[in-house]
Amino acid sequence: MSDRRKFLKQLGGTVVLSSAALSSFAAMEDHERRILQAPKRISSNDKIRIATIGMGIMGNNDTRAALSCPGVELVGCCDLYQGRLQHAKEVFGANIFTTSDYREILDRKDIDAVIVATSDNWHSTIAIEAMHKGKAVYSEKPMVHYISEGLNEIKAQQETKAIFQVGSQRVSSLAFLKAKELYQAGAIGQINSVEASFNRQDALGAWQYTIPLDASPQTVNWDRFQAMEKTKLPYESNRFFRWRNYREYGTGVAGDLFVHLLSGIHFITDSKGPDKIYSIGGTYYWKDGRNVPDVMTAVIEYPNTKEHPAFQVALRVNFISGEGERSSTKIIGSEGVIDLDDDQGFTIHKNKMAAAPGIGGWDSLGTFTEAMQKQLLDNYNTKYSDADKQRPVLPGVTYQSPAGYNSSNDHFANFMDSIRNGKPVVEDAVFGFRAAAPCLACNDSYFQNKVIHWDPENMRLI
Repeated sequence: MSDRRKFLKQLGGTVVLSSAALSSFAAMEDHERRILQAPKRISSNDKIRIATIGMGIMGNNDTRAALSCPGVELVGCCDLYQGRLQHAKEVFGANIFTTSDYREILDRKDIDAVIVATSDNWHSTIAIEAMHKGKAVYSEKPMVHYISEGLNEIKAQQETKAIFQVGSQRVSSLAFLKAKELYQAGAIGQINSVEASFNRQDALGAWQYTIPLDASPQTVNWDRFQAMEKTKLPYESNRFFRWRNYREYGTGVAGDLFVHLLSGIHFITDSKGPDKIYSIGGTYYWKDGRNVPDVMTAVIEYPNTKEHPAFQVALRVNFISGEGERSSTKIIGSEGVIDLDDDQGFTIHKNKMAAAPGIGGWDSLGTFTEAMQKQLLDNYNTKYSDADKQRPVLPGVTYQSPAGYNSSNDHFANFMDSIRNGKPVVEDAVFGFRAAAPCLACNDSYFQNKVIHWDPENMRLI
């Protein structure tokens, strides 16, 4: 029996997992393979030349993560605020190409791949055009602004055969890979529910981002920003620099944060998605003009499929939580719980019912006659042994990613491997849409005050 299989067999013992202890796991082997390959010389033919479209917070973080991969070179950047283009030259080199028109990026023959990190309303349009221009595409989540865009984007990827990966890094996280292996090995029995949340308690966490002093129609290409909107509005710095707070350009907490939670849940369970979605929420604290909730809760029902039994998911985002900043995903089964803390680690708490159902205590037994109580107790003690009456003690499992580990770097490493080797991406358009659509349906449920029915197999509203 392999070391890995022995480990999975011995989950009844207390295990604290480290990078060394997990070296035999398939996911760790893949991570180590990439580390060993990283120092290898990359020839000029292997070099991947990238450009980033949208140089805000995610654009900068994604660019750095992409450049952590060997043989990747930044050629150009696009943004609608001039100050960010100047900043890109300061950070990434004075010779990089900069523009406020993404089409100039797509027309360049020396760019192999683009990172689409714009406001949500531009994700699908730019990604589809980029694929038709022969570019590999890394699209920030959610991959679409509206559910109606999803199948067209999937079709574009299938027709062009372009490398297309969605940017939900939990799909490449070591912790989620380990949790998936243990879940599939039966570590928590049969899944029945999931509780997942993001809590924040500060202005930046609630998207009140810093606005530059020179923000104006002279430094921001406002017309381009709202080019696809039917209603054209006068320039407003909040709407441009804090676009996540507005339905017109963003997807609220559901599209921005629920999608992280569902991506991880779908990855671990191999689920195609839910069939029933309902959400409630409101703007309870951050009354700053935003038109999306700062607290939202959704209840989502997953049907019985060949991949998993039926289960339900409760999602919550709270931007004014007294708990402080915390992310948690609890996957609850009949014999245990996987408690994932963001994407860096997890614990498994195991509990199993005793074989005997119990009698006495908080029970109706004490309400019967003494004769009946004695008869029932005698029958019970005859049927069940002392061992049957004891709840099994099953110590848990703890895992923490290696110090300095960054799942975003691994997600980009997987993307670059797909470009170089043609292997399937870890998060394709179908997976990305199946994670995004139920989250966008949470918005539909909230604004329309109704249950949304979704066909996860055919990816369409019912």
